[in-house]
Amino acid sequence: MNKSVTVTVKPSVILSAPILPTLLRMTLPNLLGMTATALVAIAETAYAGRLGTTALAGLALVFPLVMLQQMMSSGAMGGGVSSAIARALGAGEEERASLLAVHAMVIGGIAGVAFSAIMLVGGPWIFALLGGRGQAAEAALTYANVVFLGSTGVWLTNTLASICRGTGNMKVPSATLLTAAILQAVLGGVLCFGLGPLPRLGLAGIALANVIAFTAATAFLLWFLTSSRARVRLRFAGFVPEGPIFQDILRVGVLACLSPIQTVLSILILARLVAEFGPEALAGYGIGARFEFLLVPFAFAVGVACVPMVGMAIGAGQIARARAVAWNGGVLSAAVTGAVGILVAIWPELWTRLFTTDAAVLAAARTYFQCVGPAYGFFGLGLCLYFASQGAGKVLGPVLAGTARLVVIAVGGWLLARAGAPTWQLFLLVGAAMTAYGLLTALGIHLVAWGRGEPQRGDGSP
Repeated sequence: MNKSVTVTVKPSVILSAPILPTLLRMTLPNLLGMTATALVAIAETAYAGRLGTTALAGLALVFPLVMLQQMMSSGAMGGGVSSAIARALGAGEEERASLLAVHAMVIGGIAGVAFSAIMLVGGPWIFALLGGRGQAAEAALTYANVVFLGSTGVWLTNTLASICRGTGNMKVPSATLLTAAILQAVLGGVLCFGLGPLPRLGLAGIALANVIAFTAATAFLLWFLTSSRARVRLRFAGFVPEGPIFQDILRVGVLACLSPIQTVLSILILARLVAEFGPEALAGYGIGARFEFLLVPFAFAVGVACVPMVGMAIGAGQIARARAVAWNGGVLSAAVTGAVGILVAIWPELWTRLFTTDAAVLAAARTYFQCVGPAYGFFGLGLCLYFASQGAGKVLGPVLAGTARLVVIAVGGWLLARAGAPTWQLFLLVGAAMTAYGLLTALGIHLVAWGRGEPQRGDGSP
């Protein structure tokens, strides 16, 4: 048996095996890797908390931008990479898949350098725009000036991982991200507090751990994808850039990048609106938002598994199967995130008392979960279908659904703020925006044709 078979689900299996069992088998490795990545963010927050309030404030200013980079490189542009490779493999075009892989690496490298340049030059202005002043802004720059030096490593790691996923290989990228997360968490503590002979670097040490972990992950994935173990190998000899190959990736990836930008803008707008209701309301919202961050890995894991399954089906002309994969994934994601949302809506203290015993903060968080928790299932549905649409190369509908969510939050929040509405109405607006996002994404996928000759109204159903 070829070694690659042990880590890769073959295109023939992906195109013929029962959908739900295959989807679950491909989801589980992703879930492990993504959960570990989420837990690293919590560990970094704990380290910063021991450094003091100023360090926490500085990290909070940088965190949305770090998350933006992760979502763009992994979920958005990464989805474009996986989609293009999966569609090529589904059509039996092995050589094109290899060409796509090399072009994807070029895109990842250029994007990483560009992100570094933007953040290192524009960081002070960006943090000031986000409200950073004085020592908080200085702490943000201390962290950002190190962590964004490693942007190329982040982009290349996620690009190379996406190449693997596009072939149906979920185990290698997930194991790599899990190992990198463990390395980052351990090194972050060691370098932050100066354990043993190492100096105490504070926030810079936490950031340096990120750079080291992703650089190591890039090196490993590069080795793997140039070895005989990989389903699609990187071949640099005689490489000549081709516009149509770049276009096949970018036409999905660039448009998909609008989605994480909309997500981050929604978070920033909400934080600004909730802050007007006082520190207790803001703390309660923060506890709720942190819980949502833990929901994302599941929807992401299912969605990323959908990309190669949908893409290969599209490449092979199996449009009905592609739609069935999307709906199976969407319903699975919605069922799990929805059940968890109902749970915290009924018993919010299961989560909130992990962070505070302040009665006012607990009351605000309880109100938030009661208003937003029932909408988590729609959030999970929309996020999973967003990835499925990347596999089909038809991402405009989900992006527009994200735009609708942003508009509901921005316009609705502004109107509520002007009217002096109570906090619960703003939280209810958040739930309504999530619901609209999920339903509009599903509607867009139902209506848009995914293949030649298919009627404009989708032939799949939940």
